[in-house]
Amino acid sequence: MKKQQLYYEQVQQAERLKMIANLTAAVAHEIRNPVTVVRGFLQLYQQDPAFDVSDKNKFKLIIDELNTVEHITSQFLTLSKPNGDLKPERVDVKDVLHGVTSLLSSYAMLSDNHIDIDVEEDCTILINTIEFKQLLMNLIKNAVEASEAGMSVSVTARRSRHDIEIRIIDQGSGMSEDEVKSLGTPFYSLKSNGTGLGLMICFNIVEKYGGEIHYHSLKGHGTTVTVRFLAVNEK
Repeated sequence: MKKQQLYYEQVQQAERLKMIANLTAAVAHEIRNPVTVVRGFLQLYQQDPAFDVSDKNKFKLIIDELNTVEHITSQFLTLSKPNGDLKPERVDVKDVLHGVTSLLSSYAMLSDNHIDIDVEEDCTILINTIEFKQLLMNLIKNAVEASEAGMSVSVTARRSRHDIEIRIIDQGSGMSEDEVKSLGTPFYSLKSNGTGLGLMICFNIVEKYGGEIHYHSLKGHGTTVTVRFLAVNEK
C-alpha cells in the first residue's frame, strides 16, 4: 500500500510539472517582451538631461522592480524549457559544497547563524556543475532562512555502496505533514515574499539527473532535506 501511495504521489507530481511547463511556455515570453521594452525606455530616460535627479531616482526604483519581474520570468523559462546545453560531468561533491557554503556563510552571519559542513572523501556524482550549485544554493539558503537566530545549519555528504547522500538539517520551526507534501508545487511557499519556483526548480534538477529528494519535518523540531544521487567511481 505504501508503494502504491508513493507511486500515486509521484504520478501526481509529474502531472503538476507537466502542467506548469506548458503554462509557463505560453506565458513567460508574453511577460518578458513588454518588460524588456519598458525597461529599455526607462534606461534611456535615466540618461536624458531633461529629467532631474529626483525623477531619475524614481526610474531606478521602477527598473529594479522590473529586474525582479525578469528574474521570476527567467525561473519560469527554466521550468518550461530546461537548458539542453548544460551537460552532465563528474562532479566532486566536497568541492562544490565547500564553495557554496563559503558563499552563504556571510549571508548566514547576518542572522547570527552558521553552517557546519562534514563531507566524506570520494563523493563523486554525474551532474552539471552549474545546476548542482543552483540546487545546493537554494536548499542551504532555505535552511538558513528557516533557522532561528543563533542556530546552525548542518550539511553532510556520505557515500554508500551505490549512492551519495546529502543532508541539510536546520533547527527552525519545522513544517506540518500537509506543508511538506505541498513543497515543490508552483506558487507554494512558506516565505511571505516567496514564489515557490526556486524549490520547484530544485525538484526538477534532482529528477533530471535521476536523483531523489525527500523532506522530513515536524512542527517545532526543524527540517531535514535528503538528496541522493547515484555514486560515480573515481578512476
